[in-house]
Amino acid sequence: MKANIIIMGPGYPLRGGLATFDHRLAKEFISKGYYCSIYSYALQYPSFLFPGSTQYSSDPAPEGLEIFSKINSVSPLNWLRVGRELKKLRPDILVVRYWLPFMAPSLGTILRCVQQNKHTKIIAITDNILPHEKRLFDKALTKYFLKSCDAFITMSERVMDDLRKFEKNKLAIRVFHPLYDNFGEPVSKEKARQRLGINKDDRVILFFGFIRKYKGLDLLLSAIKILRDDRSNSGIRDVKLLIAGEYYEDEKLYKDQIDRLGISDSLILHTRFISDSEVKFFLSAADLVVQPYRNATQSGVTPLAYYFEKPMIVSNVGGLPSLVPHEKAGLVTAPDPESLAKAIIRYYELGENYFIHHLRSEKQKYSWENLIKTIIDLAHDLQK
Repeated sequence: MKANIIIMGPGYPLRGGLATFDHRLAKEFISKGYYCSIYSYALQYPSFLFPGSTQYSSDPAPEGLEIFSKINSVSPLNWLRVGRELKKLRPDILVVRYWLPFMAPSLGTILRCVQQNKHTKIIAITDNILPHEKRLFDKALTKYFLKSCDAFITMSERVMDDLRKFEKNKLAIRVFHPLYDNFGEPVSKEKARQRLGINKDDRVILFFGFIRKYKGLDLLLSAIKILRDDRSNSGIRDVKLLIAGEYYEDEKLYKDQIDRLGISDSLILHTRFISDSEVKFFLSAADLVVQPYRNATQSGVTPLAYYFEKPMIVSNVGGLPSLVPHEKAGLVTAPDPESLAKAIIRYYELGENYFIHHLRSEKQKYSWENLIKTIIDLAHDLQK
């Protein structure tokens, strides 16, 4: 008989990459004959702690999924109530998402309740062990969460290294972040640009995702200024930077920088949350995707770029270089404006077709079936 599986993490009506991942993972389990549901948040973040415009999606609910919005991240009574409920349900496997120490008290307490049934195998998918913006109690909170889990899955070597600083002996396996293949089929570059009002002949590079300091958009803006001022590369001087994502910090910092650099006519701004139905147009419209991160463990943008077969420029930080083989799936460079500008020039020297074969070969590693198999195998190993 197939296992009964519960995913504990963000789900509809919450929005964002974690919810999208959880929906796709649940559908993969169901397609393989497992019973799978999602236990999500009734309150994920108090509104004053959430940096974006809204936590909720305007897209239709995903079809064929059972999603229970029950967890309140700041209510200890709720943690005990949800923990007792899951303990009684006795799922064979509980897959829990961990990405931020703020969630450690609620998740760690719920999981300790579940452990009391001595049946459920708790496997954590750890997107981060420690956050990009570090705070005083991060390590203590992370320890509290990790102690409540039986085994772990990471999606980068950097996260695995961080995990082993806390948990040296528990089972842990690294897998590739599966492709985001649930945003619809790619469309032609011409059609995508027509939809977004972009000239079909422009050179267009894409920065995609939430705008936060560690993601280095300010470095990329300065790189655009360098390209504009470089008289030796007249064709590439006119490159357009398409920015698609919502500000998760002070927008004024970036507006002031754009004004100071005088590059507003080199930018195509969609600085808002990009709904699932729009994603394919932004990825399809671009020549390449740039991730100029100052630090990183992994990035959901990378498997997204692989799915749409877009070459990438990534910083040589964290787990990014291992995910994007240099001068194959893209280019790896230092996170500074001069290096980014040189990498953009190098990309256009090589041309988009240079990368396509490597992208198609590399993307075969990023399957949902492999993640499902890893979870099931870990659960079996825990029974031995």
